[in-house]
Amino acid sequence: MRSERNAGYWIEKLNLAEHPEGGCFAPVFRASEQIGREGLPDRFTGNRPIVSSIYYLLEKGQFSAFHRLKSVEIWSFFEGDPLTIHVLDPLGDLIEKKLGPNFNKGESFQVAIEAGNWFAAEQRGPGQFTLVGCTVAPGFEYEDVEIAGRAKLLARYPQHQEIIEKLTR
Repeated sequence: MRSERNAGYWIEKLNLAEHPEGGCFAPVFRASEQIGREGLPDRFTGNRPIVSSIYYLLEKGQFSAFHRLKSVEIWSFFEGDPLTIHVLDPLGDLIEKKLGPNFNKGESFQVAIEAGNWFAAEQRGPGQFTLVGCTVAPGFEYEDVEIAGRAKLLARYPQHQEIIEKLTR
């Protein structure tokens, strides 16, 4: 049974579609309850769902391009190969977070990304895909994401040129 659980299996079973930052996704949950604008930080322009989540899949050679959100995002490992999530923090440091099942290799089942940090993800390992879940709080709205321009990131983080050129479009 496990041999049929390749990327194509999950794309079909979960009805995944192309994602703007790379890979493919499907919405899973979007809370009906809202947080009012007055209860949110100033960076938000209106009400937001309390939380939202998606399935997200990267196939071998694909990556999630550098982007940032106005919300916190928690990545949860489900199946396939590990991922490395590259985070550029406000101090200019590059932090590599490993998402996967191999705790003895520094991986974790969950990785949290703070709001406002630039981050990108790439599949690691010999396999063909990685399936994860991404949970966003306050809930995701397209106006709350910014996909990085290569020139903008290079101007801000010139010391990380190699990874920026690799994981931007």
